[in-house]
Amino acid sequence: MHPERARRQAELVGRLARAYARLFRARHEQREGLHVCWGLPKRAYPRGGVTWGDTYLTGDGDRARSAARIRHETVHADQWRRYGFRFAWLYLRAGREAEANRFEVEAGLEDGGYRQA
Repeated sequence: MHPERARRQAELVGRLARAYARLFRARHEQREGLHVCWGLPKRAYPRGGVTWGDTYLTGDGDRARSAARIRHETVHADQWRRYGFRFAWLYLRAGREAEANRFEVEAGLEDGGYRQA
């Protein structure tokens, strides 16, 4: 896929994620080039948070917005920019087990809270 097309797709998915977050009255900030929407109820996202496109959705917890977690989620945003819409399918195919999921490994298991440093 052409890099510019993948980047545009990631931005579109991110805009949709931010619209979704607004439905829950989430707060929004930008950190390290990543849109961070936080304060969502637990039912609004899986695990400790989720990155859709260039946007990370999470709750109120301090760890969810720590420097390490932002670093981890920024890698996921870069993965969206690399693969575009295909990333959702590729991620699902890689599996839920973080240590076996190449995208989680690339993002850093420690930074993502999957493994203790």
